[in-house]
Amino acid sequence: MNKFISIDGKKIGPDFKPYIIAELSANHNGDIERAYQIMERAVEAGADAIKIQTYTHETMTIDCDHEDFQIKGGLWDGQSLYELYEKAHLPWEWNKLLFDKARELGITIFSTPFDSTAVDLLEELNTPAYKIASFELIDLPLIARVAKTGKPMIISTGMGNLDEIEEAIFTAKENGCTELVVLHCVSAYPVSASQYNLATIADIANRFDVLTGLSDHTIENATSVSAVALGACLIEKHVTLDRSGGGADDSFSLEMDELEALCKDTQTAWESIGMVNYERTEAEKGNVAFRRSIYVVQDIKAGEQFTNDNIRIIRPGFGLPPKYFDEVLCHKAKVNILRGTALTRQLMK
Repeated sequence: MNKFISIDGKKIGPDFKPYIIAELSANHNGDIERAYQIMERAVEAGADAIKIQTYTHETMTIDCDHEDFQIKGGLWDGQSLYELYEKAHLPWEWNKLLFDKARELGITIFSTPFDSTAVDLLEELNTPAYKIASFELIDLPLIARVAKTGKPMIISTGMGNLDEIEEAIFTAKENGCTELVVLHCVSAYPVSASQYNLATIADIANRFDVLTGLSDHTIENATSVSAVALGACLIEKHVTLDRSGGGADDSFSLEMDELEALCKDTQTAWESIGMVNYERTEAEKGNVAFRRSIYVVQDIKAGEQFTNDNIRIIRPGFGLPPKYFDEVLCHKAKVNILRGTALTRQLMK
């Protein structure tokens, strides 16, 4: 497995702090100024990248009254696919505007393309990376097209079974992708943490020899923080200015104070992992003195036997370690010893 991939010069991998993607998605709510605001606030919160979605309602589906095209249940119940994507899509001309804005703000931006026309546009904009959405995991022609750009790829696995995930990874690699992160994902909006089965993250990494991360659709940060502890090197979360904003994705997105907390807490989790270590840490060294050791608790005269009455195991830790207590009881004092003296071998005969 590659130790890391690089997007816009920033390294992503287990040896680097978690890479946080703020997913703009449909939370622009049809207002480019709102999109700009989300980007500005995401920069302030500490996100590493902004991600958008490049499609139109015409490239995503067709306007059709057939039952197949109607959404039943869930967050978007009662809408047709065409109506949903017409409302949610980011206008085509906004892609360049948002790329320009990101560069002005000094933050990385890339996108999820949903067909080859989107890839063509994103190549014109010199996108530094691509994300494959979990719903497109089975669109192997799209994955092949993106892989042939030679750009880093991030693939979400939501709804994918083991065979489908394997096919997607194989297709990406066979078509030239050498920098890949595979995101464990549950494609429900929102979803409870109990359904995430985060143990899958390490299995994906080991089974497919890839870097792994998490696309998190819970509405809190504990799942993402836990994922970092289990090896996720990249976290993707939907973000919004206002969870009650009424947009297609607002209700399951992080608000900006929560995004800031995510950036800080995942970094803390990563820093805490460290390495296998059984040596005393720097932070512990000053506290060694407060461990228990053997002390004289009554004045003892030279030649007098050590007993349970005149020695005890107490704090601090300047005397012999407690494991020698029974051995000490077999000895006598070499010299007069005052109460409160740390017992050492030099005082024993």
